[in-house]
Amino acid sequence: MRNKTHFSMNIGLPSILLIFVVLCLVSFGVLSLVSANSDLKLSKKVLKRSSSYYETCNEAEEMLTDVHRQLVEAYLACDTIQSYQSKIQAIPTSYSYAISDLQDLKITLHFLYPENLDGDFYQIETWQIVTADDISYDESLHVIP
Repeated sequence: MRNKTHFSMNIGLPSILLIFVVLCLVSFGVLSLVSANSDLKLSKKVLKRSSSYYETCNEAEEMLTDVHRQLVEAYLACDTIQSYQSKIQAIPTSYSYAISDLQDLKITLHFLYPENLDGDFYQIETWQIVTADDISYDESLHVIP
């Protein structure tokens, strides 16, 4: 009468494995959500920075159009190089446009005397982004005693 079959269920190892897999999936899901959220924030910052830069460049291009118009008018009104140069002295050669609180677009022009109306009236010497020198960083270190 010793032939009784002893039936036992070993559910410990599969249960632990299932719990481990579920925890891994949840943690990877949370990590991917956090990563996607930080990518979204970074993309918004880049979009804001890029659109601000291109708006500033559009303002600068409008300024160049206005300067070109003034130079053409001076060229048509003057007969000699000296009279042309004296007439265009009132036109500024350096311009600065704010991109953000910390950056400016600096443009410097050099005026030319063209041989005809199809020639170049100016040359762009600098077109650069300049970062402000007075940036103050928080260098304090908060240590809990």
